[in-house]
Amino acid sequence: MKKYIAFDVGGTKVKHGIVLEDGTILSKGSYPTVCEDLEVFLVDMVKTITEYREEHEVEGVAISLPGFINPSTGFSEKAGAVIALDGKNLKELLEAMVPLRVEIENDGNCSALAEKWSGNAVGCEDFICFTIGTGIGGGIIVNGQVVHGHTFRGGEFGFMLTEVGEKGKGMLHTSASTASLINRYKTLKGIEKDVTVEGEEIFSEALGNKEVEQLINEWLQRIGYGLFNLAVTLNPQKILIGGGVSAREGLIEQIQEKLEELEWWQFLKVEIAPCKHRNDAGMIGAVYHFMNK
Repeated sequence: MKKYIAFDVGGTKVKHGIVLEDGTILSKGSYPTVCEDLEVFLVDMVKTITEYREEHEVEGVAISLPGFINPSTGFSEKAGAVIALDGKNLKELLEAMVPLRVEIENDGNCSALAEKWSGNAVGCEDFICFTIGTGIGGGIIVNGQVVHGHTFRGGEFGFMLTEVGEKGKGMLHTSASTASLINRYKTLKGIEKDVTVEGEEIFSEALGNKEVEQLINEWLQRIGYGLFNLAVTLNPQKILIGGGVSAREGLIEQIQEKLEELEWWQFLKVEIAPCKHRNDAGMIGAVYHFMNK
């Protein structure tokens, strides 16, 4: 069975692994992302590729990357938190350094492709992947194809404005992401910005703290606003929720409760379900993209 080296590049860490042609992950690991130094970023990636090639015969390198990515050329106009790749072509850079074909796709689109291939959207021709993480991202599948948009900005749900308020604070990145929940919690509790707080701590405290419980309710409500707008705009067969927090027991039901509170949801509702592949979706979807390019 053919093997592929897969990378899922995030702002905090780069996940990597060997993925088989049926989507099975044979092995995987990760290392911290160097976001601002292109040379170091490339050295880390080439080192990982070289180590995998010593143990496996591979067909190529498949990469899931944040930002505005041209999947045909590999050029990234913007690469999210990985600013070293802004205005760069990672495909060309890597292919000049390793004797392998390299293919790249946006991370949200990779998540959607993974679910289409072997996840909770098998058989769906029209669905949305909505990922909740450091920011809000996702992918749109219409008639079985990714909607990239004219300038490769399709699925950038995080920029959706859902409320009127302080400049820039009404968009989903800053109101509905996991990072936004943590930041609002720190403000509520008077915790310094550079102190690490895990989302699980917030959910645990909410069980006995009404203020923290209200914070989470408002966060869920903002997620609901975004999902409502997507549902009524695209009328998909289903919306799948991804990102690390999606694995939390009861979260999907809590989001559904917020949607049911919206007046017109009963007439416009679509199925809300979790992604199957969760944190592995980027690597699996990147390989699917590679094989179908």
